Amino acid sequence: MAVYTDVTTDDLARFLSRYDIGELLSYKGIAEGVENSNFLVHTSKGHFILTLYEKRVAEKDLPFFIGLMEHLAARGLNCPQPVKTSDGSALGMLAGRPAAIVTFLDGLWIRKPSVGHCAAVGEALAQLHIAGSDFAMTRANALSVESWRPLLDRAAARGDDVRPGLCAEVAKELDVLEKSWPRDLPQGVIHADLFPDNVFFLGDKLSGLIDFYFACTDTLAYDVAICLNCWCFEPDHAFNVTKGRALLKAYQTVRPLSAAECAALPILARGAAMRFLLTRLVDWLAVPEGALVKPKDPLEYFRKLRFHQSVTSATDYGLDA
Repeated sequence: MAVYTDVTTDDLARFLSRYDIGELLSYKGIAEGVENSNFLVHTSKGHFILTLYEKRVAEKDLPFFIGLMEHLAARGLNCPQPVKTSDGSALGMLAGRPAAIVTFLDGLWIRKPSVGHCAAVGEALAQLHIAGSDFAMTRANALSVESWRPLLDRAAARGDDVRPGLCAEVAKELDVLEKSWPRDLPQGVIHADLFPDNVFFLGDKLSGLIDFYFACTDTLAYDVAICLNCWCFEPDHAFNVTKGRALLKAYQTVRPLSAAECAALPILARGAAMRFLLTRLVDWLAVPEGALVKPKDPLEYFRKLRFHQSVTSATDYGLDA
């Protein structure tokens, strides 16, 4: 989440008048993240989240995201629900951007995940995959392996300013990933961005999942690999195998991984690290001046990639042999 586009009080009040959610009392921008402009909106009927869609979110994909949240909630997954206008629309225009209002979820995201938090995320991810298995709409992953070399090309002119020799090392790794990427594993709806700031907890209990704007149809085990990357490393960039074991074991209590998925986990984890390395690199070099957003360090995922390159099998992530 972030704020790229400012919204005036008068414009927001007019926008909200189309909804039955009360009178505007206050609103404030949410500065975390790098994708859309988000605001916490307080009305006489409660709190809501306003999202203005920017950057990599294509307007044609918005019905997929809106429909997916409604579908998952109908199957028991706790996630934000789109609020519809009096004429039944879940989307509108505000400040020149497509915009939507969704319900507010109680909870806080965890800055320092524990083993228990990782287990809860593994279980919730599997529940998401099961709940999404009969979702009728599909959306290709616009940030899968085919997109990574074009992202490197976009960053090539200044990428080595971030780390000397970075672009050559990334290009070498892309040669491996493009050749080895698995394409015949079970597919379905994936979240594709289930970082700690997209998972809410009340105490130690997981209370909801948010930010479905990278969700797509892709390899289910790739979603697991993304979570290993963003939940199971320590601040010193060391992989915590106890956290990895907890996440994988909890996931498999709901949806067991096949032998082929287990075998592919190391290359999927390398790919997940590459995806976030590259998108962070592009964002690091191109955050608009004055945006209320702090770009995230791309080298965090370069260090994680180095670890994944040393992995010999999924047991190194804590998967039971």
